Amino acid sequence: MSTQLLVGGRIYSPAAPDATSMAITDGTVVWVGEDRPGRALHPDAEIIDLDGAFVGPGFVDTHVHTTALGLTLTGLDVAGARSLRECLDLVRAYAATHDDAVVWGQGWDETGWPDADRGPTTTELEEAAPGRAVYLARIDAHSAACSTPLRARAGLPGDEPVTADDHHRIRAAARDLLTAEQRARARAAALDRAAAHGVVAVHECSGPDIAGRTDLAELLATEHGVQVRAFWGQAVTDPDEATALLADTGAHALGGDLFVDGSIGSRTAWLSEPYADRPHTGTRHLDADAVAAHLRACTVVGVQAGFHVIGDAAVTAAVAGFERVVAELGGPAVAACGHRLEHVEMIDADQSAKLAAWGVVASVQPGFDALWGGPDGMYARALGAERALAMNPFAAMASAGVSLAIGSDAPVTPLSPWDSLRAAAHHRTDGSGISPRAAYAAATRGAWRAGGVRDGLAGTLVPGAPASYAVWDAGDLVVTAAQDTVQRWSTDPRSRVPAMPRLDDDAPNPVCLRTVHRGVTIHER
Repeated sequence: MSTQLLVGGRIYSPAAPDATSMAITDGTVVWVGEDRPGRALHPDAEIIDLDGAFVGPGFVDTHVHTTALGLTLTGLDVAGARSLRECLDLVRAYAATHDDAVVWGQGWDETGWPDADRGPTTTELEEAAPGRAVYLARIDAHSAACSTPLRARAGLPGDEPVTADDHHRIRAAARDLLTAEQRARARAAALDRAAAHGVVAVHECSGPDIAGRTDLAELLATEHGVQVRAFWGQAVTDPDEATALLADTGAHALGGDLFVDGSIGSRTAWLSEPYADRPHTGTRHLDADAVAAHLRACTVVGVQAGFHVIGDAAVTAAVAGFERVVAELGGPAVAACGHRLEHVEMIDADQSAKLAAWGVVASVQPGFDALWGGPDGMYARALGAERALAMNPFAAMASAGVSLAIGSDAPVTPLSPWDSLRAAAHHRTDGSGISPRAAYAAATRGAWRAGGVRDGLAGTLVPGAPASYAVWDAGDLVVTAAQDTVQRWSTDPRSRVPAMPRLDDDAPNPVCLRTVHRGVTIHER
């Protein structure tokens, strides 16, 4: 056995709030506490001087599209475009310097453009990249602008950006033009980015309309220190079908982006009342019957299921499906599987209470509120002020007993855990945010739980826990008393809680110095 002793830092450990050292033997935490007793207990350990750094559990991002994130990192990212013209200029410049079979881009968001309230048209993409196959996904990845050659491959004429099933067809046509080398380079870039941000595991949310089976097989065969749990979003109707689909895809669970609806930004989230700026209620992909069938099949097999739900009608359908299966198979059988709902942005108190009782995990993305919340944000324009105020009620869900797990939905929002935690704590609707400590738990311990790991150790730094952690240059640390709000910090040592990095709006993000998963270093600055 070999032991390392990390000394001279601040260890985020509920078991020892004042811990400044941690001992690790063969990938497992064996001791946390003060430096002097640590050295006495482990005289032969390799000493690693932290030089005042902060050490916390490694993050788990519970909703990632790995290859799509990597394609954004290695290719065309238009998220920074401040106008339609600037977006088209980015396409033009990229097409002029890259000869890929498909110009794959991501990130346009017309809601902040001064020169247009729409995405690029096919005609405009033809002018920017003549004769090229161009796939340019909106920031929410639920609609896309596309060029004439790509429309021809998919058999979809027209000029405006595509949504819903038409978007799935266009995306599949674009995906077929990616080479194995492009996909491999993208995956490596995405997983390297995760490790460099203190993330030790990601939950890949794939499916037939997202990245496809070939991409998932390649991802699961990729050797990398970041652990991947694969969710496959394809509905089944009976246990045999569920078992076969798991075997065929290699997925760990049948959920993730199993679409009940779309997104608010693309006006495809399924609502009970029309959008404030559109005379329709969005797109329904699955109804309560289909939800119940899939959930029943997965529960019988004992595999985790899950659904993508954003609009209130979609949440209602999902809850109704759960209610039927609970009535048939019993609450304990459903709860034992740890089923999930992804996003679940429009949920009321009664629904939260039911989900809590059934052990359903809410995989949430605080970055959505940071981007689109607030009185003048996209949610308010799309839904009206009253409905927008009720979006992403993290505090109410947590108070009802719903287990929260925090992710990014990268590349929709950046894979940046500290930004996600800050967004969860500084919710743009008063009273809907959660404490920094609760957010940190939801991105670590809660995120492991959302992936089926319920040993009470994963995502913590206590003796017996896996040595999965990150070392951060975090500057000043703060201690928050349990009753404190985000705005009122306490440094009272009597609070007996471990210090953590500041999440004030003006505080810089901690810088990751090292990421370790089960004792193996997977990133070092």
